Amino acid sequence: MIDRDRFPVDPWKLVETSFSMDDMGVTETLFAIGNGYLGLRGNHPEGRWAHEHGTFINGFHETFPIRHAENAYGFAETGQTIVNAPDAKIMRVYVDDEPLSFDVADLREYRRELDMRDGVLRRSLLWTTPSGKDVRIEFERMVSFEEKHLAMMRVEVTVLNGDAPVAVNCQIINRQDGEDVYGGTPSASRKAGFDPRKAEKIDGQRVLQPQEYWQDGARTAMSYRVTESGMTIAVAADHVIETENEYNLRRLIEPDIAKDVFRVEAKAGVPITITKFVSYHTSRGVPARELVDRCRRTLDRAAAEGVELLRERQRAWLDGFWERSDVAIGGQDELQQATRWCLFQLAQATARADGLGVPAKGMTGSGYSGHYFWDTEIYVLPFLAYTTPQWARNALRMRYLMLPAARRRAFQLNEAGALFPWRTINGEEASAYYAAGTAQYHINADVSFALAKYVRATGDEEFLRREGVDIAVETARLWTTLGFWRTVDEVETTFHIHGVTGPDEYTTVVNDNLFTNVMARFNLRFAARTVREMAEVDGEIYREMVARLNLEDGEPEAWERAAEAMHIPFSEAAGIHPQDHVFLEREIWDLENTPDDKRPLLLHFHPLVIYRYQVLKQADVVLALFLQGNHFSDEDKLADFEYYDPLTTGDSTLSAVVQAILAAEVGYQDLALEYFTEATFVDLADLHHNAADGVHVASAGGVWTALVCGFGGMRDHFGELSFDPRLPAAWPSLSFVLHWHGTRLTVTIERTSMTVTAGDGDPVAFSVRGKGYMIGGGEQVVVPLADQGPVIPGRPSLRQFADVRREDGSHLSASVPAVTTSIPVISMSEVEHGSDT
Repeated sequence: MIDRDRFPVDPWKLVETSFSMDDMGVTETLFAIGNGYLGLRGNHPEGRWAHEHGTFINGFHETFPIRHAENAYGFAETGQTIVNAPDAKIMRVYVDDEPLSFDVADLREYRRELDMRDGVLRRSLLWTTPSGKDVRIEFERMVSFEEKHLAMMRVEVTVLNGDAPVAVNCQIINRQDGEDVYGGTPSASRKAGFDPRKAEKIDGQRVLQPQEYWQDGARTAMSYRVTESGMTIAVAADHVIETENEYNLRRLIEPDIAKDVFRVEAKAGVPITITKFVSYHTSRGVPARELVDRCRRTLDRAAAEGVELLRERQRAWLDGFWERSDVAIGGQDELQQATRWCLFQLAQATARADGLGVPAKGMTGSGYSGHYFWDTEIYVLPFLAYTTPQWARNALRMRYLMLPAARRRAFQLNEAGALFPWRTINGEEASAYYAAGTAQYHINADVSFALAKYVRATGDEEFLRREGVDIAVETARLWTTLGFWRTVDEVETTFHIHGVTGPDEYTTVVNDNLFTNVMARFNLRFAARTVREMAEVDGEIYREMVARLNLEDGEPEAWERAAEAMHIPFSEAAGIHPQDHVFLEREIWDLENTPDDKRPLLLHFHPLVIYRYQVLKQADVVLALFLQGNHFSDEDKLADFEYYDPLTTGDSTLSAVVQAILAAEVGYQDLALEYFTEATFVDLADLHHNAADGVHVASAGGVWTALVCGFGGMRDHFGELSFDPRLPAAWPSLSFVLHWHGTRLTVTIERTSMTVTAGDGDPVAFSVRGKGYMIGGGEQVVVPLADQGPVIPGRPSLRQFADVRREDGSHLSASVPAVTTSIPVISMSEVEHGSDT
């Protein structure tokens, strides 16, 4: 799966031992560093060859009018895309006026490593120049977790076997509006073909308008205003040189480029060390000059602290992160390394988001245009809620702050309450394709579900009653107007939701999507319960909420009635829950016989072709079985999993983690491990061939969930903590940490036992396979395990449904869409025998 000679296994590092230009886009993503606010792609400091020179700041974006070929009322009007911030990563080295350029350089030694314990990217190489000089170059780069707006870079150059003139050219470049001479277009974008997963390009106008820029000593500052969004940015850099060699400094600054060039008369064996402190500040409207002043203050603090203290604080911060978040897999070094890399990506994507969203690619690439999706709430927030609850609260506050825009969007679509956008940066819907975008109304329930999960895990009722309740109420209101009642003999019997799209984007605008209905039911009940509990516990806060939201007396009862009557599709003939009202009427896509060169389907088949078939981009019903598993029987889960697994392409990276969890629960344990392994390596092995666009952050979050909920068997239904472990046969142990209402729990699962150790805090009640336990602070509970759950060999196949019929008696049949070259002729005998192939 991975070239282990080039990328050797190390439990705490990602290491690269040889350079290649063939996969630069992937390695730029894998070695990216960030803190949730600022992200730097793993571009080499020479700033030359690259797939994408990327410096990204969470929420820093441009807007543009969406041009629909055929417009209609309510279509999204304004697109948003992340802006490539001015690039300060460049520290070019010249020896004897020869540049270090990897395409031609004679590299005798090369090693690059991302250390996940100290949060530093390092590179070491030995370069022999054309003139025969041996040059040792050590480089490191760090984005501070504690100092949100600060990055540090350092290069040390030593000519080993002779004297030579050395130059180190430190630059800041506006790449958004024009590459420098060593820039270029990402290789992927030069290829023909359409890929909706990539970022939109803004053509025909300048994005960053220069504002204040200057140089003072070894400090450089540049600032810009974004043309249409009006956002502002400032970047400033300090340069510190340490050497016993003679040197001088030359400077240049223009609107789009700044240079600080150190010219050194290097003596053999005498090192040259240059440290570059960089600060970025952004705003939705603060003048650029003020942001420059903020950069000054950040750099002044960094200069006062120095590099060593910054490193120490970074290591201490990460020590705390790993103490709260690490998952230890016994005897599985490759999976351990990959798991920690995924967890580290979650820290880099969320730690300092501080009330902003979590982009689908974090700040590691421009894929998905830097947008926030429902992925955050379902795949990332559980990890945050159970390891670092403050980060989860910050992510939920982003949704709270988006409520005004969500209310406007609901009104525009003729609904009450609020409708969160499917993809966005600034709160406005940015998806131009409503069928797979706006129609995913389930995002409302996803946000409320995440809110409930956070409150369950933390007990943070204060946040729920002060701000969270607004989310719960406004999302519930939408369902009551979006849905409708079916009446029989003038009696309202069932509640239905039509014209929606579930998580599976290969099936759109359907009636009674099971996932949507199940999650909407949860949303309605959660809102009603929250409102009632507020009335009982704190009358003053309740009255303030009623006044603020104009809550009418009968609304909670209406929500509960709709929830109780929610239609949940079920086919008696097939013995499964159909994904939607007509899902089983479609023909089955034969994935087993679909050529690999036709995958993913979205890049090779028109949506209308895909929509005619039973085929899934990602888990839909199966996701509902996990999130709302307390409402489905074990028999339902097994039957549904066995039906949908052969229909699921996995074209979405969100799928494998969910399939792993359900496979483990129902008994397909080898298959669960296969899906989990796929999820952990989705970026490290570039399994979807788009890791160059950035890390799949939601999949990384799902890796944690697959470990804790899949193999650890953890659930929190009804706010009750429970476990039903499924330790893979090849694993001697699995250990992870949870925080439940402020008490730290360390859970270790072995073949015959499960051990729970509590830190300081209140007693915690939990159950293991139905038996209840109570653990106090500082105590340990050991629970014997008779087994690791049911075991079913192999994997589900369409062949097991050969005799299954639809409600109308017709057989299910599987096929692969093909180009029609002749008109098919159906014989009378085929008609008489009821063939439906």
